[in-house]
Amino acid sequence: MAKSLPPLSLYIHTPWCVRKCPYCDFNSHEPQGKTLPETAYLEALLADLDADLTWAGERELISIFIGGGTPSLLSPGFYQRLMKEVSARLHFSSAIEITMEANPGTTEQARFEGYCEAGIDRLSLGIQSFQPAQLEALGRIHGGDEAIKAVGQARRAGFNNINIDLMHGLPGQTMTLALADIDQALALSPDHLSWYQLTLEPNTAFHSQPPTLPEEEALWDIQELGHERLESAGFTRYEISAYATPGKQSQHNLNYWRFGDYLGIGAGAHAKLSVRDPSGELVVQRLWKTRQPEAYLRRDNDPRGFVAGKRQVMPDELPLEFAMNALRLTDGVIMSAWEAHTGLERKVLEPRLAAAREKGLLMEMPEILQASPQGLLFLNELLAMISDETPQR
Repeated sequence: MAKSLPPLSLYIHTPWCVRKCPYCDFNSHEPQGKTLPETAYLEALLADLDADLTWAGERELISIFIGGGTPSLLSPGFYQRLMKEVSARLHFSSAIEITMEANPGTTEQARFEGYCEAGIDRLSLGIQSFQPAQLEALGRIHGGDEAIKAVGQARRAGFNNINIDLMHGLPGQTMTLALADIDQALALSPDHLSWYQLTLEPNTAFHSQPPTLPEEEALWDIQELGHERLESAGFTRYEISAYATPGKQSQHNLNYWRFGDYLGIGAGAHAKLSVRDPSGELVVQRLWKTRQPEAYLRRDNDPRGFVAGKRQVMPDELPLEFAMNALRLTDGVIMSAWEAHTGLERKVLEPRLAAAREKGLLMEMPEILQASPQGLLFLNELLAMISDETPQR
């Protein structure tokens, strides 16, 4: 197993949205009143963080990601106070990346400027599409013009690292419309594009009442031509659904995929943390926080704290857990990382790797565990081949 603790990130969850989108399976809730309980939520977040500080040890934070929900519903002053308090509790790397998600329908120039002043240096705009019919089908509260305006406002406010979230395979979407979304996004000169296919997740409105989506053949064509369009524009695909210009890969997401650690605070936040057992070996813990905002706000006075559940990832689960993350990266990981994070020697894995290479799902690179282009398309099959029923030493 790994000898030293992995890098550490922090995830902060904001649980409120103006309106719940029918495809969304994240922990998001429409506000109960006209104003959000900013002061109470800030106090709860800090109490939550204080309870988790022992997990951090002396490690520096390499990244912070503020997700939701819609984090841009909260004021710049909220984040200025929050970042000041977090930095007083944890060591920030000199190259720390601090990302906030924002909805184009909830932003304005002054708010972007305030977020910059808070120390947030990377913005992720949930645009999804620029087309009116697709935005309406997705339940989005913004229009294409508002999305374009939001990117310009963010640039003028000082953001020089902007991600645009785009979805494809949308209800009523043709190849022409999908490529038009990419072209419009590229015209805004983002630094990073998250481009992923709509999936009908359990516990969503779309899952219970599925919309009509493009046929499978059309989905393949959209994915192939969209990928070509992005790469020809100078974007490099470094993860299954993530494209970046040079040096603008999301450091926070890279830490996830490389099986790094992350603290998670806020209603419904999840964390993955490495700790030493009594024998001194590192074990992986996963924990999650109370989901409902009202219940989360009351947890500060609860002797059980904010943690709703906790479990140790067992040794026989580690191969799949690690592979599910690492194989999303187009460059893969070095084989020694597999041994360090799973505790399994390479010779245990080799017969499965050979079978996956024979099927064209893995690259022919003995020292690197890397999915082939075909393997990225059929990742679930690849994961099953190298992780299921892995023999124990």
